[in-house]
This record gives sequence, structure tokens and C-alpha cells, in this order.
Amino acid sequence: MNVTFRQLKVFLAVAEQLNITAAARVCCVTQPTVSMQLRELTAEIGQPLYEQIGKRIYLTAAGEALARTARAMVQEWSAFEQHMDGLKGLTRGRLRLAVVSTAKYFVPSLLGDFCQRHPDIEIALEVLNRDGVLARLHANLDDLYIMSMPPAGRALETQRFLPNPLVVIAAATHPLAQRRGLQLADLAGERFILREQGSGTRLACDAHFAQAGFVPQLRLELGSNEAIKRSVAAGMGLAVMSEHALAAQPAEDGVAVLDVAGFPLMSNWWTLYPRGKRLSPVASAFLAHLGEAAGAWYALRHPPGAAAAG
Repeated sequence: MNVTFRQLKVFLAVAEQLNITAAARVCCVTQPTVSMQLRELTAEIGQPLYEQIGKRIYLTAAGEALARTARAMVQEWSAFEQHMDGLKGLTRGRLRLAVVSTAKYFVPSLLGDFCQRHPDIEIALEVLNRDGVLARLHANLDDLYIMSMPPAGRALETQRFLPNPLVVIAAATHPLAQRRGLQLADLAGERFILREQGSGTRLACDAHFAQAGFVPQLRLELGSNEAIKRSVAAGMGLAVMSEHALAAQPAEDGVAVLDVAGFPLMSNWWTLYPRGKRLSPVASAFLAHLGEAAGAWYALRHPPGAAAAG
């Protein structure tokens, strides 16, 4: 087969955007150029690579296989370019991260310090729910993935880098906000606003409640930490959420952290990527940077001797 690297990069853009116009923008070429490259590539492969219904592209089985191959080749070439830059004393390249939505409260801070040290590195950050991150992980679309509950049953390289305390919050004016030494039984009459099923916070919360034999009265399930905080501040119920999603002083969000036995419920933040994947030099550098930077960030929010915010 006489297939060019440029054709593979154009096809990969189409496979990721699922739209020829969007792929043309990504590749900085015209739409007719993308269409021509696709026709030539399809003829060379000898199999239909996609079908178009309206403006949307749907890959065929051959197209899916080619996308995987093209993605691996582009990643290998990018790693080679970064390695060559390293030999020349340069540090540049592209870092692709996919993180769950709660991680947006701290990842930009960790990335900011990394970018200051390596100003020539380009960052592509995807913020999604847990299912969205897992889908990208399955398709191997990024260098690294960040979540609080790595999936079981997959061959992954994982690295714990930051504690993730889960706390119970109530409106700042709620009567329970003034009490200490609460038990779960004291919350039995309260309504709860929880994250959606399948989120890392919900998985950890459900497991803890089940172990304690506690069944919360569910009022709402929401997929946004901000929506949950506003609902709690408005007095609609209690919630369990990552401490990282709260302001350093929770009262700024109109909420209070309750003193409940068994909380904070401790989990962790993890980086992960498929086992056997060869990380690019940029991804390896960020992974090395992450532990130190995360520790410093966490220490700023938890100075020695400081009492938990309530």
C-alpha cells in the first residue's frame, strides 16, 4: 500500500472529529483537500473507511482499524520528535490529559507550574464525567488519565498522587452545622443530593453507606459539583463531595462541612494509562512533576495543626 503519513494524519483528524469541516480546521487545510485525501486513502486501502449521514461521519470496521493504527503511528512519531528534541536540549511537545470533572478544581494549578517550567509544551485538557474519561481511555486517545476510582479488571499502570477527602456538607445555616460528633443515624431524616450513578464520588459514597447499613433519602442526582453546592446552599439537602470541590473556606460557597463519624471518607486521585503504553517524554516529565506539585498544593490547603473547616 502506498499511504502517506499526511493522509493518515488527515484521516485521524476525521476519525476524532467525525466531521470533515471540523477535521479541515484541525489540519489547517480546506474541506476539499480533506475530501480528496480521504478518497485517495480509501482507494489505496481498498475498503470503505467511513459512511456519511448528514454532516456526521461513521467509521466502518476498516476505518476503526485504520484509526487505531494511525493513532499509534502518530503517537510514536511524536515521541520520536520529543526524544530528538531532548537530545538537542529542548523540551517541547504536546501533553494530552483527560480528567474527571472534579479534578478541574486542582489540575489547572498543577499544570500551571509545569507549563512555567516547560513553556514550549502544548496542553490538551479534556474535562469529562467518569464514563467519558473511561471511553477515551479505552480508545487510547490521551497520554494520561486522572480519576479517583480506577476501573477494575483492566490492565493499567496506576499512580496515586493526591488524597481525595470526601466530606458531608449542609447549608451554612443548617442546624446540624453547629453540632459536633454526629453519627450517620443523625442524618437519617435528611434528604441527600448526590452525584450521578457511576461517578467516582458516588461509587465511594455508596460503598461507605452500604458498609455502614445507612440508606440515604435521595432527593436529587446531579452531574455537576457546582449545581450540588448551590442546591445544598439553598437548603435542599445534604451532600457528599470531594473537599477539593469546595472553597478553602466552605462558607464562601454558602455551605458547612459537617462533623460526621467516618468522614472525611478518604480516597485518592490517580493517574493511569494502559499497561504496555510507552509514554512520551513530555508525559513522563509531567508524571514525575505531579507527585511533588500535588503534595505542595495539598499542604497549602492543609497546613500542619490547622483544624478542618466547618
